[in-house]
Amino acid sequence: MAEKKIYEIMHMDRKVAKISESGKCKIYYKSFMPYNLYLEESNDIDTLVNNITNFNYWCATRVLTLDRKYAKEILNSIGMLQAVTDKERAKIALSYRCASLTDVFWVKLKNEKISFGEVNLYENHLDRTFIDIALKGKQYTVQNEYLARDLSTNGCFPKAWQRKDDGFRLLKDGGSDAVERELLASQICRCFDVSQVLYEKDYFDGEEVSVSSNITSKEYSIVSLESFEIYSFNHDRNTKKYILSLDRHNYYMMNIIDYLIGNTDRHWGNWGVLVRNSNNKPVRLYDLMDFNQAFHSYDTIEGSNCQTLFGEHMNQKEAAVKSVERIGLNQIREVNKEVFHTLPQFYEMFCKRLELLKSMQV
Repeated sequence: MAEKKIYEIMHMDRKVAKISESGKCKIYYKSFMPYNLYLEESNDIDTLVNNITNFNYWCATRVLTLDRKYAKEILNSIGMLQAVTDKERAKIALSYRCASLTDVFWVKLKNEKISFGEVNLYENHLDRTFIDIALKGKQYTVQNEYLARDLSTNGCFPKAWQRKDDGFRLLKDGGSDAVERELLASQICRCFDVSQVLYEKDYFDGEEVSVSSNITSKEYSIVSLESFEIYSFNHDRNTKKYILSLDRHNYYMMNIIDYLIGNTDRHWGNWGVLVRNSNNKPVRLYDLMDFNQAFHSYDTIEGSNCQTLFGEHMNQKEAAVKSVERIGLNQIREVNKEVFHTLPQFYEMFCKRLELLKSMQV
């Protein structure tokens, strides 16, 4: 019988836990565990099964989901499975040690002699060929399995990381309409006091894309609220109270901005906390990002249902009004009509929504 593999879960060069294929685990640094990975040290059969299930799920979150455009082409191009289950996706992530551009966690086999400096994506090269595959779905026979590392980028629009001298930047396609929506939303967002990712126009292979800088590094990671909720549940923490005590301003500004730009994609995997890697603790909400599904449900003043609430039910207008009542509008400059030149049909509704919120200020 083949010997069971033992995986070591690493935070940079710190070994925080180990787990065998049978589910038996040992936790060395509980405070440095991944937020969405819960393991228990027990030989109870149910606990062992849960440990393996949770480990496979965590690994699977570090590879893209197959609803992303070109996902199958990407997997075909690197000669890997078109994985469906968590276990299958976990195998893909483990093949490149679960490295990611969202945080500094990774996985190695027990006694494997390798360091964070050799595997992390902030210092190690990504083949440029992968950009073509991710953005355009081109078919290549790629021998380097480590191109799979970029599969940790989630979302439904074509996207790819590109290394520049000053770090990585994210290129996003999805057609000119999606790109223009993101660019317009970013211009509006800059007129308000909120932590945000800046999106600029660029071109790839002759087509327009939006480009943004990576907000993570060896110093800071991001944790989605979906992952933070798993952590909160397993540690009896009230997520709403914690988020409001951590970064009340940016939480309410997120609801204000999403209403103004008609963003319908602020699910719990699309916002979360910025974590300082030196202690694995949250600093604030991470920068507001992902605007390429803005200006939807934009034909009425109410907007769509607000997705960022904790058990409450209200539309985006109601959530934005409540947020203005809490912290004010925090507009720092006027929104010029000129920024709507590519999407002029949205200007009238934007003005209506902005005036409504201005009238709610004390």
